Amino acid sequence: MQQAKISFEENHLIFLSKYQELGYKDKSSLVRSAIDEFMRSLEKEKLEKSAKLYAQVYQEDSELRELTNSAIGNWPK
Repeated sequence: MQQAKISFEENHLIFLSKYQELGYKDKSSLVRSAIDEFMRSLEKEKLEKSAKLYAQVYQEDSELRELTNSAIGNWPK
């Protein structure tokens, strides 16, 4: 595993010092877990934004709605 030098503010260091109370084996695993969660959050945000854009396009495009409805009509039940 690679290492990186990073700086923290005092409140971050206080939080990191509680790694055992939070169920982590060390400070690094706590930071990695936080970064993983942040990455998942960003991906979810990106997907939600994309879904909203698709919904907006769908609402504004009557031909697309008609095409979708015609395809749904032939869908097996």
